[in-house]
Amino acid sequence: MSIALNQAVPEFSAAASSATLTGGEEEISLSRLRGKNVVLYFYPKDNTPGCTTESQDFRDAYAQFKQANTEIIGISRDSLKSHQSFQAQHNLPFSLISDPQEKLCALFEVIKLKNMYGKEVRGIERSTFLLDAQGVLRQIWRGVKVPGHVTEVLDAVHTLAKA
Repeated sequence: MSIALNQAVPEFSAAASSATLTGGEEEISLSRLRGKNVVLYFYPKDNTPGCTTESQDFRDAYAQFKQANTEIIGISRDSLKSHQSFQAQHNLPFSLISDPQEKLCALFEVIKLKNMYGKEVRGIERSTFLLDAQGVLRQIWRGVKVPGHVTEVLDAVHTLAKA
């Protein structure tokens, strides 16, 4: 099963570090997010330069996303403990899903072969997905370059609100 543009995303639930920055855990499910737009951004690894900058950019625009009835959720293969540390260190006000078994990565087809130091390795291709309040996939960004990306996603959220 995979996702397709303008189709409902299949129900999922996953363990996440709590958005309350208390170091807690929560279970996130798509059905619990109904009624809100959802931005799912997949990133390779906590505390790496590009991933940190992207997460900080989402943090800095978080109030604007909330005003537009939109939840932000970051997803990587890192552990919940790693996510909790990353969240606390960078004051991230949104939840981070831990996907070590790559279930969501597979659903959204973000695992790609990458070249690292001359070796091919499997890794997450930086990607973002925008779901509307009914859970329908409305926009996909793959192979994301961090500079300007969050502004582009926020513009898409505002366009979705006008539709």
